[in-house]
Amino acid sequence: MAGQAAVLDATAASAAPGRARPIHPLIVRLTHWLNAAAVVVMILSGWQIHNAYPILPFRFPDGVTLGGWLGGALLWHFAAMWLLMANGLVIFAYGIASGRYRRKLLPITPRAVIADAFAALRGELSHARLDDYNAVQKLLYLGVLCLLLVIVASGFAIWKPVQFAWLTSLFGGFQGARIVHFLAMAGIAGFIVIHVVMALLVPRSLVAMLRGR
Repeated sequence: MAGQAAVLDATAASAAPGRARPIHPLIVRLTHWLNAAAVVVMILSGWQIHNAYPILPFRFPDGVTLGGWLGGALLWHFAAMWLLMANGLVIFAYGIASGRYRRKLLPITPRAVIADAFAALRGELSHARLDDYNAVQKLLYLGVLCLLLVIVASGFAIWKPVQFAWLTSLFGGFQGARIVHFLAMAGIAGFIVIHVVMALLVPRSLVAMLRGR
């Protein structure tokens, strides 16, 4: 009986809200929202840069751009770029050092991704455990991390094509770097749309990113 009581006490203590382990530590929540703000600013100002110096035969509506003109858009873009890079280095270092990336994003297999994708389409994907990512989530998060690296690298190739000539050449020249930069932006924008929709469908995930639990 004493042993059973001890087990029950331990279970109750682990389930107590005040003692529950946070799903998202404070550093993850802070960097998440800073990254979100920086990426949105960069996308909106990037659309204004595109309108001023188009690489594709269309323009974004002025109502969804930031900066008003090329010079203003560049100021916003660079300010957000430095925030994204500094913040990204912090969360990347934390994710590697703490093992969070390994725990959250690995392992991942094509079979698991396909199975979870079909489960999601059938509305059968479980969201009972917010701290346990399914294979589709793992793939999306790994993908957006790669896109962020690509967009930063291509951004430097565009910003300093002489100083980073070797990097610019990897993207096929200045115009190639601009195209890669634009495509990476489109991928990140698509991820944001999916991410927001999923957060609205599973409101507990949004609460967890705000409160940690």
